[in-house]
Amino acid sequence: MTPTIEIGDTIADGTFTYVPYTPELDSHAACGVPTKLSIRKEWKGKKVVLFGVPGAFTPTCHVNHLPPYISKHDELKAKGVDVIAVVGANDPFVMSGWGRFEGLKDKILTLSDPNVEWAKQVGLIADLSARGLGVRIARFALILDDLVVKYLGVEPAPGAVTVSGADVVLSKL
Repeated sequence: MTPTIEIGDTIADGTFTYVPYTPELDSHAACGVPTKLSIRKEWKGKKVVLFGVPGAFTPTCHVNHLPPYISKHDELKAKGVDVIAVVGANDPFVMSGWGRFEGLKDKILTLSDPNVEWAKQVGLIADLSARGLGVRIARFALILDDLVVKYLGVEPAPGAVTVSGADVVLSKL
């Protein structure tokens, strides 16, 4: 699917679900309580880096996509980024579990779009049915500044992190 958003567009409104970090989540016996995040309400007036992954704990996402964002967190913040978030099609508990496994705490929000409703609105989906994964979120990165798309990089090939990685995003800030 071709993205339906472009640089200069105001991002489509939508609601993600996520489990906010609390110290109780450091115990693996806790699950947390999912809450909603409204894009337009929460990100208005902010600089946001949002990157999408087909799935938590999947090889490219887990090894090559998320870890550089973790290691570059301070550099992204130094460039004026208010929010760093990753969105996947997994449910909010899986996304939270992935974040806890990676030690994210509150550095990177782990957002859930389990029915890819928002991703469909903006044309950022990938049909991975042939691999047994169903319809997922495409691998992408975008920079928003007061809800306006300033950068959009959608990976052209499965398993690639060439236009959506932390280094490329840093170079675009």
